[in-house]
Amino acid sequence: VMQLAVLAADFTPGEADSLRRAMAAWKRKGGLGPFHERLVGRMVEKGYERDYAESIFKQIQGFGEYGFPESHAASFALLVYASSWVKCRHPDAFLAALLNSQPMGFYAPAQLVRDAREHGVEVLPVDVRFSGWDSGLEGFGLCHCGSHPSPLPEGEGANRNAVCRRAQTPLLSEYVYSLPLPVGEDWGEGAVSIDDPLADITPLPVHLGLNRISGLPQAAAERILQARASQGAFRDLEDLTRRAALNARDLKLLADADALRGLVGGSAAASTPLSSASSPSPSTIGHRHQAAWAVAAIDTRPTALLHDMRTDEAAVDAHPLTLAAPSAAEDMRADYRSLGLTLNRHPLALLRPQLDAFRIQTAAVLRSYPDGRIARASGLVTHRQRPGTAKGTVFVTLEDDTGTVNVIVWPAVAKAQRQPLLAATLLTVYGQWQRNTDANGEHAVMHLLATRLIDHTALLHGLVMRSRDFR
Repeated sequence: VMQLAVLAADFTPGEADSLRRAMAAWKRKGGLGPFHERLVGRMVEKGYERDYAESIFKQIQGFGEYGFPESHAASFALLVYASSWVKCRHPDAFLAALLNSQPMGFYAPAQLVRDAREHGVEVLPVDVRFSGWDSGLEGFGLCHCGSHPSPLPEGEGANRNAVCRRAQTPLLSEYVYSLPLPVGEDWGEGAVSIDDPLADITPLPVHLGLNRISGLPQAAAERILQARASQGAFRDLEDLTRRAALNARDLKLLADADALRGLVGGSAAASTPLSSASSPSPSTIGHRHQAAWAVAAIDTRPTALLHDMRTDEAAVDAHPLTLAAPSAAEDMRADYRSLGLTLNRHPLALLRPQLDAFRIQTAAVLRSYPDGRIARASGLVTHRQRPGTAKGTVFVTLEDDTGTVNVIVWPAVAKAQRQPLLAATLLTVYGQWQRNTDANGEHAVMHLLATRLIDHTALLHGLVMRSRDFR
């Protein structure tokens, strides 16, 4: 179309691009109307019959009404199929890839991790002893930069510091995206018979990367990975600080994220692997309170580095102080503050006694409710949506420790209770349960039709969370 406009109507390249943009707008912002006289008039001036010029414009207009959405629908369908196929057969690689592509998509990392764990994927915490910069799969080595997974060389067992063998072994991502996807008549049931040697294996644990730590410079993380790859495991916190040249801020961020737990809990902690097959005993692993105390005693000044990182004798006793471990609530709040997610108990699990006073039902209980029953739900707000075609109706997604609840807020309710609807992080909803099943009674679409909204954010005591609103 752009070439036609240039040749037949003497459009400049800039005008032709504006025409393309108007087509892509698909009836918005006036559509192709503003270009009618320019295109048809110039074609007539060049000697084309007006009827012919009008027919050309109508063809362009017709294509503009279906061509753009059609082309996107076709490509999006392939993307959806490929993504669903990988998620179904390789949920571990799918999770790692999405985490490493943030920020993107509809779901936050906390929801992605929760869904993967519900589908059998083990997720391991950030740890300076094992994590790369990106999230990766346990059992795959990491090159010095920590972002290129490759199968471990034979005989190295659980060594997480194997040299990246990109020249000899395809990367996991290259393998996944080189898998044959069915096309044409092979779509449908035939798609599940693709010969995939990794299709039936148990998902590998996903190790969260250092890039999940809010504020941690990539340069500091790369020094950690370089030191670990070139000189082996870190003996203790001082060894890490010296070899990776970390400053006080780097150490504090790592401690706040609980990424130093293995270096502050005793001599056995530094060499004990953290994996699904072999987990260290609680006595050899520290916690973020212990790490914060230890970090405060480290002298990161260059002069101290030249003297084997000797610590301030006045600050460190011969018998280090053992601090009490943080409570579950403290750990949860610190995890969200530093990582944006937690691998420990869900916030709503800790609040269940308080919520019971309001006779709140869990998402799991609500899924068994019949249509029309009065119900109450409470959860963290993960999404708020108000489509332009919904005429003011707001759709809210709540997450608790057992699943999610979709809430429909009619315009009148949204207008009357705007403050809790838009401001709450923890929202309690009273309403009527709606359950619509298909003809066979097998698949149900379930919603809570809201009649009353209560902002219970104060119960979170400072938990920082962000929902995805009106995008």
